Amino acid sequence: MRLGVLDVGSNTVHLLVVDAHPGARPLPAHSHKAALRLAELLDDQGAIGAEGIDRLVATINEALQAAEDKGAENVLPFATSAVREASNADQVLTRVRDETGVDLQVLSGEDEARLTFLAARRWFGWSAGRVLLLDIGGGSLEIAYGIDEQPDAAVSLPLGAGRLTNAWLPGDPPDPQDIRALRRHVRAEIARTVGEFTRFGKPDHVVATSKTFKQLCRIAGAARSGEGPYVPRGLSRRSLEEWVPKLGAMTAAERAGLPGVSEERAPQLLAGALVAEGAMDLFGVEELEVCPWALREGVILRRLDHLPAR
Repeated sequence: MRLGVLDVGSNTVHLLVVDAHPGARPLPAHSHKAALRLAELLDDQGAIGAEGIDRLVATINEALQAAEDKGAENVLPFATSAVREASNADQVLTRVRDETGVDLQVLSGEDEARLTFLAARRWFGWSAGRVLLLDIGGGSLEIAYGIDEQPDAAVSLPLGAGRLTNAWLPGDPPDPQDIRALRRHVRAEIARTVGEFTRFGKPDHVVATSKTFKQLCRIAGAARSGEGPYVPRGLSRRSLEEWVPKLGAMTAAERAGLPGVSEERAPQLLAGALVAEGAMDLFGVEELEVCPWALREGVILRRLDHLPAR
């Protein structure tokens, strides 16, 4: 069957269409993205304004048309931190439902972590042993740990790359004092959760997902995305520590000139790097591997688990 998953995130609205059935890996058939940046459309009261809702409705309608064009039998729609934390979330969801027919499922931060962990576990398999998962989104950082398909611990922290850039790094390039303040904030937030995970023991495999980690791996010398998902892509803490000060001294335009860094994501890369560096340091991670699958694949896999096998 052909399924679509519609991800309304803090940075983008992303439709992924896959061919899938129970017991088989989902095969990507089409991808449709729109850079909406919902997290940047919040007003002083934390609400998504009328213009932002209009743009969201229009973007979802475009995605639905793309899903129809590609023959998707069903679309699984969900929203993450930007909608979840908006003070007018109910109004946003009502307008989306009334004007598009889409009933967005708002995932909790823990749901995000658990579904992303499921995707990583399925990708790497049981031989990966105990997995520590790190995922940096636009609005939040998800951390999960476990040996089974359901993690033993899962948390979501308000440390997304977009959120932190907007709140802490106004300059271009940013002021060194602002970078230092953000670094302290990030590490203090992560440190509060470390004990929830370390009591389970040292992980056998550390896995990262998200565009932020993929871009950090790429600038550190990992293979291009065009070489396919089966090429291992890793990131060492030593390499990341070398890159953080370089990123801090660059403008957004200069970061956009780095290998694998898109113009739309370049402003957020420094904040994301500070989160990645802090997490790797505080969890004692020397090396991690990027997983091609993440939240969208987790949503699809969970849906397939509830369908009868062919």
